[in-house]
Amino acid sequence: MKVLFVGDIVGRPGRLALKSLLPELRERFRPDAVVANAENAAGGFGLTGKVMGELFGLGVDVLTSGNHIWDKREALPLLESEPRLLRPLNYAPECPGRGAHRLALPEGRVLWVVNVQGKILMPPIACPFRAMDAFLAGLPPEERHVLVDVHAEATSEKRALGYYLDGRVSVVVGTHTHVPTNDAEILPKGTGYLTDAGMSGPYDSVIGMEVEDSTRRMLQGMPVLLNVARGKAKLGLLVAELDEETGHCISLQNLVIPAQ
Repeated sequence: MKVLFVGDIVGRPGRLALKSLLPELRERFRPDAVVANAENAAGGFGLTGKVMGELFGLGVDVLTSGNHIWDKREALPLLESEPRLLRPLNYAPECPGRGAHRLALPEGRVLWVVNVQGKILMPPIACPFRAMDAFLAGLPPEERHVLVDVHAEATSEKRALGYYLDGRVSVVVGTHTHVPTNDAEILPKGTGYLTDAGMSGPYDSVIGMEVEDSTRRMLQGMPVLLNVARGKAKLGLLVAELDEETGHCISLQNLVIPAQ
């Protein structure tokens, strides 16, 4: 089984990069499933129904998110009505939506996509480690293919969770910082790991936002409206191949590809 994971899609530039490159990536890697983080896909903050439909229309199978999924109120009913749109699993159970999706693939195969959020330097939230323990305890033993999007700030927390889940899930991939890391590896017990897939957006920026806006906010300490940077984007992604029987990761490749 092959899975293609797309890092945080930032605004229109990120969506255009996905539209431009996904057909070629499908031809090159032949993925069985495409998963993308979409919490910044609408104007750089949050998600709308129109943008969600656009991303599914491009061929994304499951959308993950993070703390910015709450930025646009119209996302709340989407989280309730669309099972392929996830919010982090470790939000309170009364929050709209769900944190995992069971994706049925041809020939009876199943890929679970799970979304959790970190605690360090992030809004208060339940423990992602214990949330994953509870989720995995209820998983049928024959359904071994599990991809986890860890939406977190601290590299230490992502890495600790990777080792904590090693051998119990197929892939742990980090999102949120919009900065790609060069540490893709298969951990000792068979879990593929990457601290951050990077963003799908304009890299000539401050994590996808206009340099002038971001710099002024830091210099002045006052609220400044951040605008998505202009210009062509790059697509940050991870391609993982999973063993059909064990669910363990057998190959892993992280890429940052300029849009055409």
